[in-house]
Amino acid sequence: MSTDATGADATPETADEDELAALRARVEGLEEQLAAARDDDADDRKRVTIISTKGTLDMAYPPLILASTAAAFGWDVTVFHTFWGLDILHREKGRDLKLSSVGNPSMPVPNAVAALPGMDAMTTRMMRRRIDENGTATIEELVEVCLETGVDLQACQMTMDLMDYDEEDFYEGVTTGVGAATALRHMADADIQLLV
Repeated sequence: MSTDATGADATPETADEDELAALRARVEGLEEQLAAARDDDADDRKRVTIISTKGTLDMAYPPLILASTAAAFGWDVTVFHTFWGLDILHREKGRDLKLSSVGNPSMPVPNAVAALPGMDAMTTRMMRRRIDENGTATIEELVEVCLETGVDLQACQMTMDLMDYDEEDFYEGVTTGVGAATALRHMADADIQLLV
């Protein structure tokens, strides 16, 4: 027969209970260490804030691609959408973003021709066809990827009021009602700030 810590005789049942209690205490200690390590990792994550101001098809891609890539790196990412950039998060308008051919030096169309009626619709169709043929993600798919990976997609409250948009107009998961002061605080705390 064995003895316990007090020197008294320990029964097999008491010894098993003592071992179980010690094991539970050790597991609790390890769980606390793991939680502390996760908190430290969360504090050490890079923070990125992107300001999205343009709502054309070609300008919707950069903030969403950068945000989803940064989130894949495990970074804390916020994208503040204001003025025309807010259309990217709008359920209906986001699916129908246009490509402007006027003033776009990368377009294979001279400005005089690009200004003709219907040219924006034609260049948008051309770009959408190229996106589809290339297997590039759509804007809607990129918004979903961003939301699934924890990117905080924010909608500017002032722009919502200006454009007469409601919360229900946006994809589920979009943070609505965010003001400039909040956006500035995110930028001040961020390691990387981008204006797109």
